[in-house]
Parts: sequence; C-alpha cells; structure tokens
Amino acid sequence: MPSRRRRTPGIVFGVLADACVVGLLALSAWLIVRAGEQPPILHLTFAVVGVRALAIGRAAFRYVERIASHDAALAQLSELRSETFAALVPRVPGALGSHRRGDVLAAFVDDVDQLQDEPLRVRQPFIVSTVVVLASLAVLAIASATAALILLAVLLVAGAAAALLAARIAARGDRELSAARAALVDRLLERSSAAEVLAAFGAEPLQRHRIAEAEAHLTRVQLARSRAAGLTGAILTVGSGIASLIILLALAPIVGSGISAPVFAAAVIVPAAVFEVFAQCLQALVARRTVAASAARVAELTEAPMPAEVPVESSSMEDAPDEAPNLLGADAAGPLIAVEHLGVTHPGASAPAVSDVSFTLGAGETLVITGESGSGKTTLALALVRLLEYTGAYRIGGVDARALTTHALRGVVGLCEQEPHLFDADLRQNLKFARDSASDAELMDVLERVGLADWAAQRGGLDAPVGERGVLVSGGQAQRIALARAILADFPVVVLDEPTAGVDRDRADRLLTDLIGAVPADRAVILITHTALPGGVGAQRLRLDERVG
Repeated sequence: MPSRRRRTPGIVFGVLADACVVGLLALSAWLIVRAGEQPPILHLTFAVVGVRALAIGRAAFRYVERIASHDAALAQLSELRSETFAALVPRVPGALGSHRRGDVLAAFVDDVDQLQDEPLRVRQPFIVSTVVVLASLAVLAIASATAALILLAVLLVAGAAAALLAARIAARGDRELSAARAALVDRLLERSSAAEVLAAFGAEPLQRHRIAEAEAHLTRVQLARSRAAGLTGAILTVGSGIASLIILLALAPIVGSGISAPVFAAAVIVPAAVFEVFAQCLQALVARRTVAASAARVAELTEAPMPAEVPVESSSMEDAPDEAPNLLGADAAGPLIAVEHLGVTHPGASAPAVSDVSFTLGAGETLVITGESGSGKTTLALALVRLLEYTGAYRIGGVDARALTTHALRGVVGLCEQEPHLFDADLRQNLKFARDSASDAELMDVLERVGLADWAAQRGGLDAPVGERGVLVSGGQAQRIALARAILADFPVVVLDEPTAGVDRDRADRLLTDLIGAVPADRAVILITHTALPGGVGAQRLRLDERVG
C-alpha cells in the first residue's frame, strides 16, 4: 500500500466525485419538478448553478482523483517490483528449482502488477463508496426517514445477494486466474526457447495445440469472472429499480402534505445514483480475491522458507563490510582461497553432489578441475560464489567465507558461466555491465586482451549488436566476452566453468590458452573442464570423479 500521505488525496477527491454523482441526480430531479411549478426564477437560481457546479465537479474531481490515486499506486508498484526482485535473487538457483519459468515470470510480472489493485480497486473504492452511501442515506433521512430506511434495506438485501453470487461463481476463477496465466506464459516460453528443436522434429503443431489449450483455459477463467461481474451488476440494477418503486409507492400518498413534490422526486431518483456508487463495494470484494490470489503466488516465491542448502545472510551480517577485501598487492600474504574438506548438496537432495574437496590457490596460480559430466564441477563453482551452501572450511584471504557478505565475496570470486548471459544490446553495454565507468578505450583494451579486438572492429566496434541471448555471437566469442567482463570487474579469482563446451578440440585448445593468458598475472584462475589441458599451461589439477556422494 502507498503511504497514507500519498493515498489520502485520491480518497478525498474520490468522495467528492461520487458525492457530485448523487447530488447531481437528486438536484436535477428536484429542479425539473420545481420548475414545473413555475416559481419565480430567482427561486431556481441556486439549483441551476448547483447543477452546473456538480456536473463540472463530477468530471473535474474524477480526473484529479485518477491522477492522484494512480500516481500513488504506480510509485508503490515500482518499489514492489524492486523488493520482489531483491527477494528472488538469493533464491537463484537452488530455491526456485521446483518452479517452472512461467510460474516465476508470471508471478514477477502479472501477479506483482496485480497488487496495485489493492489501493486502486479494493481499498479506495470501498472507503469512498462507504462514505458516500452513508452520507447519502443521512441526507435522505432528513428529507424522509421512510425513504432512507427503504433504501438501506434494499441495499443490504441486494448487496448480500450479489456478493454471495459473485463469490460462488467467481471465487474458483479468481484462484485459477494466476495459475492459468502462468501456464500460458510457460508454454509460450517453451515455444520460443525450443523453436529449433521443435522445428527439427516436426513438433511445432503439437506445441501450438498446447498453447491454444492454455489460452482457451485462461479465456474460460476470465469469462467466468466476467459473468460474475455481469450478474452482480444486474442484481444491483434490479435492486435500484425496486428501491425506487417502493419509495414511490410509500411516499406517493403523502406528497403535498408530508413531503413536497420536488423532494419526492429527488427521493425516488436518488437510489439509482446510490446503487451506482454502492456497486464499487462489490467490485472491490471481487478485486480483493484476485489480489489475494496474486499475493499468495508472489509470497510462495519470495517468503517460503529458504532451503538449508541455499545461503541466507543473517541479521548479524548487517555490520559486515559490503566491499571486497583487498587481497592483492605487496601487503597480501597467504593463499587467496583455501578449501578444506568442502562438501556441497543440492536443495532437496539426500546425498552431497561434491564431498571432501581440498585445495589452496594463490595469486598467479591456476587450478584445473576435471571430471565426467555430473561429477559436481559446476556445483563446486556455485558454492565458491556462495550460490549454494557448503560444509567444511572455505576461506578467502584467511577470512571465513561466511563472515563476508555475498556481495563482498562475489567481489573477490567471479564466475564465468558455461552459458554466459548476453543482453540484447550492443557490445559496449554488455561490457559496461561489469564496470559502468569504463571508457571506450578501456573496453577496446580488454577486448584486445581476450582476442576480440579484430572481430569487434569488423562488426562495427563497440556498437556491434550481440542479439537476444547472444544469438549473433559464437560460443567461444561469448566466453571471451564473459572473461572480458571478469577482467573489467577486476576479480582476484576468476572461475571459468566449461568455457570450451561445444567447441571442437583444436579451437578449444586455442580458446583455453587465450582465456588463461588474458587473466592478469597476479590473479588466480579456476578452470572447470572435462577436456585435457593444452600443453604448455602449468596448473594444479583436481579430479572430482570419485568424490561424488
């Protein structure tokens, strides 16, 4: 919810706008009947001016109310998105493994956006409607207590019937809406990400059929909710007519004696405006169920207990330095990394993926970690950058890794993933992602170090596009760009995870030699690979084949 200061103007202007709706209809009816009595024109002047004022006020106050309320809600929505993203980051990759990509994307986009309805379509309409309806009943009671009691009784009966009907028809749809959206998004993502495979095996028609099924299910859910809204509106419209009819029959015998004709006309017509305002309460109840369902899905991702295998920074880490410690230079002593009997387990797994690993690594040294697929090489890399929890001892420059914030630790140990993510932007932006203050000259220098300067020049320099997820560059070029980022970020320790995956042997040897040679001599390199190291590269070696739990 926006702060009270930000949401109060929208509520105030909303009350004024809806009060103008009721007042305009009542005063117009009074004016028409009173004018029919042909009094002196001066007796009607206040009503004529009042009708004009209320007509202008209805539009003006509604316009200002929309600006104020949406400004508050959208400002709060940006904070919600940031907080949700911040809550999701520590859960990658281990804590979200049981959720489909469509679930996560739908929760982060659709469900978080749905939360803005809480101030816009739940709280504010309910408050505004309640205030205006009660005020209208009070004013009507001054003119005729009988009319006020009749209107109140019909409001309660029609409102209860409409609410029960809406709850019965739409409740299930409200619960299914977010899930249906997520299913459709997931199938669309699968269609786009696996387009080549689907085309190669002729499975595109099947996937299109699955997308159509998901879309049809979402349409059915939305139609059920629309039918509920339509039936609710119909009940309220009928209730409005019934209230006016009963008031007409109840007050008609006393017109001229107990109540004047103009006031009688206003009392008969007021229920139409009051029911129009009252409808917002029921719409708020329907919107509340939708918001609650979306909030539950967001909470399922962001507030569920973290698995023990995923690191969580405790409150005691608040005073820990958030900057990377300086481990290089003349004052540095001892190894950059020291690992003793380290073990790593995936979330939900019963046995460790890596166990009893020990090594030390100093500045200027290279460690090559080999092993068959599934032996835990990438798992070890994730533990070194604290994306997964570990057992045993892990020290950075003699300091326990758990004593450092994840931000500080990842300022020391940088990971170049097996499939580095490249943004759909130019080469410059993909490099400045690592250090936004780098000049073009610095960027070209680091490209020279990783062997991409000539390639970049042929493509148009730093303005060369890389395409969505790096579709315009090869796997080896993507690895070189990832290493260029690591060099720009100035990591004392660089972890290269399978940089030659999908590259033939001759090119793999050249790529490995270039990548290791590009890292500054006073840095340490951890190279994870399943292939043999090219000749002439001196390194420690660690094999994980027999260490799988």
